[in-house]
Amino acid sequence: MSGPLLYPSIDLLDGRVVRLRQGDFNHTTTYDIDAESVAATYCDGGARWIHVVDLNAARTGEGVNRAIVASVAASAGDRANVQVGGGVRSLDDALALADAGVARVVMGSAAVANPNLVEAVAARVPVAVGLDHRRGVLAVHGWTEASEIELVDALTRFEAASAFVITDIDRDGLLGGPDVDGLAAAAISTAIPVIASGGVGTVDDIRALATIPRLGGIIAGRSLYENRFSVAEAIAAIDEVTS
Repeated sequence: MSGPLLYPSIDLLDGRVVRLRQGDFNHTTTYDIDAESVAATYCDGGARWIHVVDLNAARTGEGVNRAIVASVAASAGDRANVQVGGGVRSLDDALALADAGVARVVMGSAAVANPNLVEAVAARVPVAVGLDHRRGVLAVHGWTEASEIELVDALTRFEAASAFVITDIDRDGLLGGPDVDGLAAAAISTAIPVIASGGVGTVDDIRALATIPRLGGIIAGRSLYENRFSVAEAIAAIDEVTS
């Protein structure tokens, strides 16, 4: 069977590569690496997709990192596609990212607030819907507010989506392991590919996620920055489980 794709992640804040702990801007780790070099390294390791989060845009709606996003897409070239989330709140935002070389946008709070917007954007640019949750309840506005929508219900609301990026906020950036059971339940409840986000800290976590039937992808960020494993090692682990 074919296994999930690895989505190595690059988080951008004020032009620098960072990682937040559970989405908290007061708990930021900055890495002394540039995004373009990171993207090239990911491609060298065999990544077919790169996941980028513009944290400034997520916070303020202003795409101050868009030039870097364009450089990342250029660095990836024809070796990997780039998907970008953070502050994608309108069709214009999505089109601007597409012009920067982005293959797919990730819409979170705007999608939850207005599912029809996803259909409008998806008619022009492929859309992954970001479903960020705490204990099964979606959080919005940079994870600062709880919605009244449960994850299981949200999976039925976005027929035009090309993927769901499901992030367990309580696990994000902590390297403590993903919610394998919850992600497995989500993956079998929708025909739209699910991309797992949050908690990956070891190659064994990658292997555990790769056992989930129909899982579409696995995002890894901090674990790669801190050299807990490489992109090539993660892809090899997926292949080992699914071949």
